[in-house]
Amino acid sequence: MFDQCLYFNTSALARRLEREWTEAFEPFGVTPPQGFMLRAILDRPGMLQRELSEVLSIARPTATRVLDGLEERGYIERRRVEGDGREVAIYPTAQALAIKRPLNEASAAVTAHLKARMGAATFVDAVAQIRTVRSALE
Repeated sequence: MFDQCLYFNTSALARRLEREWTEAFEPFGVTPPQGFMLRAILDRPGMLQRELSEVLSIARPTATRVLDGLEERGYIERRRVEGDGREVAIYPTAQALAIKRPLNEASAAVTAHLKARMGAATFVDAVAQIRTVRSALE
């Protein structure tokens, strides 16, 4: 019935992937959105909150809520940007730096698992096609 429905199929896929990433990030006490955001912050310490929103393709209020959770867990700190009191730069804490490698390894393990189940070529093609669709709809 919904074989050709983009919404239905991407939503079903998103729910399945959510379970995979939830399990991977559970040892760190973060949700998948928090885990991906933390990985971005660890990769580029000092990124402005608006830049982080752009990198993750999320709205600024959504970024604020995810950052609140990371801050509550002691993984990030916000610092006002000199000269512009409205801008906030995001930095990982020592606690976050301590889990950088295991967090990235957990993420890599999920990717490897998905590639093994789907086949590497299918995985790469699927990600490329999804990115193309997402860009076309922006």
